[in-house]
Amino acid sequence: MSRTPFELAGSFRVGTVEFVAPDEIRVSLDIEAPESHALNTGGPRPFPRVNGYLLIPVDEAFLVGQVEWVIVEPAPFPKRRGLQDFGLVDLPYPLRRLRLNPMGTLRAKSAAGEFSFRRGTDALPSIGAPVLLPTDSQLGSIVECGEKKRVCIGTSPVANDAKVYVDPDRLFGRHLAVLGNTGSGKSCTVAGLIRWSLEAAKQTCSDGPPNARFIILDPNGEYSHAFPADDPTVKTRVFKVKPGNGEKPLKVPLWFWNSAEWCSFTQASAKTQRPALIHALRWVREGLTEPAPDTCHEMWRFLRTLVTIIRAEKNAGTPWGQFPRPKSFFEKLEKWKTALESEIDSFDGDQKTRLQKLVEKIESLCAPRRKQHAHYDFIHSEVEELLAETSTAHSAFGGSESETFPADVDAPRPFEGASLVRALEASAEMLGVLEHVDTLLVRIRALLADARMKPIMDRATDTTLEGWLTDCIGMEGAENGCVSVLDLSLVPSDVVHIITAVIARMVFEALQRYAKLNGKPLPTVLVMEEAHTFIKRYKEDLDSPDAAAVCCQVFDRIAREGRKFGLGLVLSSQRPSELSPTVLSQCNTFLLHRISNDRDQELVHRLVPDNLRGLLRDLPSLPSQHAILLGWASELPVLVKMHDLPESQRPRSDDPDFWDVWTGKNEKGEIVKREIDWKTVAEAWQQGSTERSEEES
Repeated sequence: MSRTPFELAGSFRVGTVEFVAPDEIRVSLDIEAPESHALNTGGPRPFPRVNGYLLIPVDEAFLVGQVEWVIVEPAPFPKRRGLQDFGLVDLPYPLRRLRLNPMGTLRAKSAAGEFSFRRGTDALPSIGAPVLLPTDSQLGSIVECGEKKRVCIGTSPVANDAKVYVDPDRLFGRHLAVLGNTGSGKSCTVAGLIRWSLEAAKQTCSDGPPNARFIILDPNGEYSHAFPADDPTVKTRVFKVKPGNGEKPLKVPLWFWNSAEWCSFTQASAKTQRPALIHALRWVREGLTEPAPDTCHEMWRFLRTLVTIIRAEKNAGTPWGQFPRPKSFFEKLEKWKTALESEIDSFDGDQKTRLQKLVEKIESLCAPRRKQHAHYDFIHSEVEELLAETSTAHSAFGGSESETFPADVDAPRPFEGASLVRALEASAEMLGVLEHVDTLLVRIRALLADARMKPIMDRATDTTLEGWLTDCIGMEGAENGCVSVLDLSLVPSDVVHIITAVIARMVFEALQRYAKLNGKPLPTVLVMEEAHTFIKRYKEDLDSPDAAAVCCQVFDRIAREGRKFGLGLVLSSQRPSELSPTVLSQCNTFLLHRISNDRDQELVHRLVPDNLRGLLRDLPSLPSQHAILLGWASELPVLVKMHDLPESQRPRSDDPDFWDVWTGKNEKGEIVKREIDWKTVAEAWQQGSTERSEEES
């Protein structure tokens, strides 16, 4: 009959506890303890080793400690166990000592040698307790990261290459940040996590592909190589500005943009331009149900605008506010009166009567104020009467109360860019700010005329909301693929932040509405590569946030609320110190590759408790493909060597081959050439072309 590890404790003993504190345990190693490799644990294992694991029996469990440092100190010559050296003089001897950080508790689950690890401990060892080497099965239980061993992502070099498993519910459910210097293996880690998760899920699925959804926002065009459209193992949808074989065009229509995104892109001023732009957006979005244009229709639109403006002015208190705001309202009434008087004779019957009464009402309000130029303010009852009269006239032309209370000015309803320009001109004229929106109109016209943006913007009739969501997020059961790669590398730099913000927001709001309608979330993972560029710190007190700030605000909201609607966020960044503190604080799991910048190191050190920071000292010297896993998905910080990815499954982020180009051949003896045709480059550049060959992209 085999003996339990408790019965074998003597054969695994390497030292004795000599100092105990809640965050520190110091151990004196026995003279017989291995000096470089232990051979009695099932296989050769380096010992003693910094960041390795040792066990201390406590009650009916083991306290797991991680080695922080090892030192040699002069000490009296140690007595060997079992020998009595009577009469000998103690001489100085180099005694080895080490420090352990208490990590958690390891308990036996069964007599068959199964164990379970749990963070924290309710008991500490006493002085003189033995310190033991863990067996291979015990090491595996320590680093496997929870009970649900579902996806194997690599092995742990400090745990005798024990396999490291993660639970996708923990890894993606509460957001993941993959941080590290360029060239440290972040992109391969992200691609590997997606591929390994899908492979593990596919093995469990009884029929068909896994019902998984990964959406990759790829600003550098790397992941279309890792997940090509014709990949037979992982069905992928790849979207590009210039699509190739099997790829789809990247479409983000202008009518997807909400009012905040339009205002940030056009740099609309808060006081004059923004209200006009919002009114224009409301008009063009409501234009889907408008009747055919005619004289009656134009007056219906005009009266609807008046009702909307009067209601907004009343809610803001402008007519009875401080000077000169009441004067502005008075001037609007004068313009409206002139416009209405010129159109009265174009109608008859009840419509003409209602317009005449409205003109009379406006005249009764304006007449006394023309004579007393210093007194323009109105009282609440006057504005209420004017609103009632205007609403009655609006009803006479077929209007309804609901038309002046739009449910959502940001609802994604199709419209053409030219319609927005016309609506903005009309809105500015109605609000009396036409001279202030010239720069706004110039920016919108420049956007509509930009040849680089036309393939992305698309016509309103060419893209439907349902079709876009089906392509981007996926069909029921992920029948059209589990991975969407949105290649943003050819999106113009001046709009890439807005395009990224629109895509991320549309995905979030779609899943939000799905969860509310169905009562259950639709688990989806959104991957943001180069996150420090798009989720960057911004000043929160800005009156008019720019495109970068709006993009960061979208991801702030996803980080705070995405988990409730099934949207997990994966960030990949080489500069964590530049990331939004809000987004980074919402990430509950971290994979830390090599980080050499002192500011970035200082930030990640704050992610773990003081007694667990010893492992993070390895960050500046971590080799490529190695990372430290810590947070919600891992019971304790663990060093992981990520699994290898075949060359064909890696993102295209290799370092430039300077030597091969210099010498004209690579290590395999193959000829390496870089043909140069600057004429073609110059012509494409001067023509504003964004086309690039597959090799260049």
